[in-house]
Amino acid sequence: MTSAPKIGVLALQGDVREHVRALESSGAGAMPVRRQEELDAVDALVIPGGESTTMWKLATAFELLEPLRLRIKEGMPAYGSCAGMIMLADRIEGGIEGQQTLGGIDMVVRRNAFGRQIDSFEADLDFASRGLMRAVFIRAPWVESVGPEVDVLGRARREDAVSDPGDRIVAVRQGPLLATSFHPELTGDARVHSYFVEMVREF
Repeated sequence: MTSAPKIGVLALQGDVREHVRALESSGAGAMPVRRQEELDAVDALVIPGGESTTMWKLATAFELLEPLRLRIKEGMPAYGSCAGMIMLADRIEGGIEGQQTLGGIDMVVRRNAFGRQIDSFEADLDFASRGLMRAVFIRAPWVESVGPEVDVLGRARREDAVSDPGDRIVAVRQGPLLATSFHPELTGDARVHSYFVEMVREF
């Protein structure tokens, strides 16, 4: 893909404008996506943070759940941050009864693993061997386990954690799908979005 890719941001919840700005600063065209015709018009999609159960219910209400699953199954590149990571997981722990995801990444994600809103924190991590970046975690999930085709791109820990101080997987990629449990759109550091735009150009 030689021209600027057109990347949608699922605009049901979350930091839509911040993701649009980060994508545009990384050389992509960006637009909010709320309807199927908007989804059909983009080359790739960002699924922002929010609340994964609400996002699933809104996607169902807007009749986007099955179209999203189909585009992902057909190979559309997608990037999910925080709740978006949960939406791209094949399996989740800690979800509500009947909670559904879009799937696509062979991983188990634990919902709200790092704690509640009051437990939000920041940490330095090396993302995809691109140097240290400051990552913001808000009611963040972590990845419990990954399948053999999933690449781990980043790990982090809560420095003040007492009961569970170990490093946790917080960034992964499987083919055209990328997911982070943190919010790069909140820091002004566009390296994650630039990485995703490069991914989109590959497909």
